[in-house]
Amino acid sequence: MLTTTFAALADPTRLAIVTRLSRGEATMGELAAPHQVTAPAMTKHVGVLVDAGVVTRRKVGRTVVCTLRPDALTEVQTWLGDLTAYWNSTIDRLEDLLQGSRDEH
Repeated sequence: MLTTTFAALADPTRLAIVTRLSRGEATMGELAAPHQVTAPAMTKHVGVLVDAGVVTRRKVGRTVVCTLRPDALTEVQTWLGDLTAYWNSTIDRLEDLLQGSRDEH
């Protein structure tokens, strides 16, 4: 699932869509407005995000409304947290090693 999410977010337009939806739901027209894309292209972009489990869409009359799933990026957040913890620990060990080497001189 993580690779699917990253693949979906790798496209700048889709990343912009997710960023916009992080501020609240939006219609397809609102999502398309800042981009130079056709309605079918925007539908395809949103479809990729839906297939990746990042976005949901629903029809309200003739309008399609998109929403960022509340748990959409939890797996990404967890992965980044684990990676951050690893690097912080590695840097701490390196600092300890360097400090020990300074103390010896």
